[in-house]
Amino acid sequence: MDDHSRLDRWDRRTDLPLGIASLVFLSSYAVHVLEPNLPEAVHAVLLSLTYTTWAMFAVDYAVRWRLSREGPGFVRRHWLDTVVLVLPLLRPVRVVRTYEAMQRRHGEPRMGLHARVAAYSALSISLLGFSGALAVYQAERSAPNANIRTFGDSLWWTCSTLSTVGYGDYVPVTTLGRFIAAGLMACGLALLGTVTGSFSSWMLQRFSGSENDGRPPEN
Repeated sequence: MDDHSRLDRWDRRTDLPLGIASLVFLSSYAVHVLEPNLPEAVHAVLLSLTYTTWAMFAVDYAVRWRLSREGPGFVRRHWLDTVVLVLPLLRPVRVVRTYEAMQRRHGEPRMGLHARVAAYSALSISLLGFSGALAVYQAERSAPNANIRTFGDSLWWTCSTLSTVGYGDYVPVTTLGRFIAAGLMACGLALLGTVTGSFSSWMLQRFSGSENDGRPPEN
């Protein structure tokens, strides 16, 4: 059995467990951030779940690197996995990949290409926005001179940042908060560009099809 076959088998076996691990990570992190008054033992369990899922992703990354036999080129070719490993808050986006893999296993996807792009982008931006809001809220809520004091403020700020509107009524003041903001801006631009490009392509195809329907056939 060659390396690519082993890598494909590993991916098929780990897609669903890692997708579940992503949701466990998001859930444990959300409870840890949003419920600070829970007993210390509960927070210890939540942090243990968070770090355990991180370890699962690290093991998966190491195994896939070894099976690929690509050396340092693996980092460039699988940049999303690299980013997810380095930035834990992006792990919930792994659910999108899991959903895509499950669709492939059941044959042809039910939705067309443009609909899938829009659906996956919406799911990705929702997961990313919720994770980013949690991280910014944790970083900003007790910082001096911060104006993001509630999770509602953080959600509103995240929505305006991902949509590239940027009202300026709420701004992060900590270094970590600004670093997260820069990442959300970049991701927001990328995802919005993907949706806009897909919608434009769909519109062009629709109008092109309408024009061809009313045109006499060429000899």
